[in-house]
Amino acid sequence: MTETAVGSKSEQAYAAVKARIVEGTYTPGYRLVLAKIAEDLGVSVVPVREAIRRLEAEGLVKFERNVGATVSGIDPTEYLYTMQTLSIIEGAATALSAPLIGAVDIARARAVNAEMRDCLEHFDPVRFTALNQDFHSVLFEHCPNPHILDLVHRGWNRLASIRASTFRFVPGRAQESVKEHEALLQLIESNADADTIEQAARRHRSATLDAYLAQSKAGSVSAH
Repeated sequence: MTETAVGSKSEQAYAAVKARIVEGTYTPGYRLVLAKIAEDLGVSVVPVREAIRRLEAEGLVKFERNVGATVSGIDPTEYLYTMQTLSIIEGAATALSAPLIGAVDIARARAVNAEMRDCLEHFDPVRFTALNQDFHSVLFEHCPNPHILDLVHRGWNRLASIRASTFRFVPGRAQESVKEHEALLQLIESNADADTIEQAARRHRSATLDAYLAQSKAGSVSAH
């Protein structure tokens, strides 16, 4: 098999396994048996092993002694740290992107936000979360600093396997999120300064975390 063929099959395996993790087919702790995955995908074990290594680097997979590769979970503390970090780096990425965001980008983001608004009527947290990522991608994808952009993508990847639960636990936050999206777009359209945009983006991310933590705390109190 040529190196190119292995690479393309590795990409195929990576996309397939990552999708199953993000969609929840492979839940936290699920053991990833390379031979079984290879059989399911109709490829050899080599590209699957390469795909698993990439997913490990992204934090979605971990290796355990005497167990092998398993799907990573995120405990509440890890979730807190990841969201706090993402609020900082995504805020910076959005501010750096702002001068490069054109009318076409604004229209695209506004169209996604309209879909999110429609989604509120018959709330689907998984779809809402996917649309939420699409919206924010428009705002940070023009970031000229590749290192910051890489950190943002890593943050989203780290949250990918549990993001669906965030808006499920705090559905009321979804409505506020849509309103804040429009406010962000208006700041960018009006050529607000970088600091104003960065702080607004950070507050937006932090508000979701705060709502989630408040709900978790309330659930913990009521359980006692």
